Amino acid sequence: MRIHRSIPTVLLAAVAALPLAASAHTGVDGGMHHGFVTGFMHPLTGADHLAAMVAVGLWSALAARRAWPDLLWAPLAFAGMLLAGALAGLAGVQLPAVEPMIAASLLVLGLLVVTRVRLPAVAAMALVGVFAVFHGVAHGYELASEQGAALTLAGMVCATVLLHAAGIAIGWALRNANAWLPRVAGAAVVGLGATLLAQAI
Repeated sequence: MRIHRSIPTVLLAAVAALPLAASAHTGVDGGMHHGFVTGFMHPLTGADHLAAMVAVGLWSALAARRAWPDLLWAPLAFAGMLLAGALAGLAGVQLPAVEPMIAASLLVLGLLVVTRVRLPAVAAMALVGVFAVFHGVAHGYELASEQGAALTLAGMVCATVLLHAAGIAIGWALRNANAWLPRVAGAAVVGLGATLLAQAI
């Protein structure tokens, strides 16, 4: 039982430490986007993407009225719109204020985790979907001149889904068991977003 309870604690402590690993998004991997493994690893090693994707799953679990289908609306929207944004970026589409919007996504998602605000499914999907487009465009534009872009995107989407699932698992385990740990994690995401926003403006 103690081991079972310690897993969410350790994971949330890792999320809480994310502001210490804050880094600008563009060029964080030195332009080394290529292949499935690199794409899979990028969300796991980029503090902004890791925090955003886990926060989406965490918020979904904390705010859900029931397990099915409430847990899935926001994560599916984020993963789908991330892919759509990345494909747009590959096609050369550029959006203004990409870095500030990525930082803003962390601020908003962190606040959603802290407050456990419950939104209608359509509103939740639209909110995270807009932010996911900016995350995706940033990657797609970086990948436009790279070989193996399709495999890289496939890896990124797979990692995104797994990070959403991790956030859902942690949130579901804590939704009725602990009130302050999710708030600490959400506050850490807010702090990371504020740090990145200060760097971006």
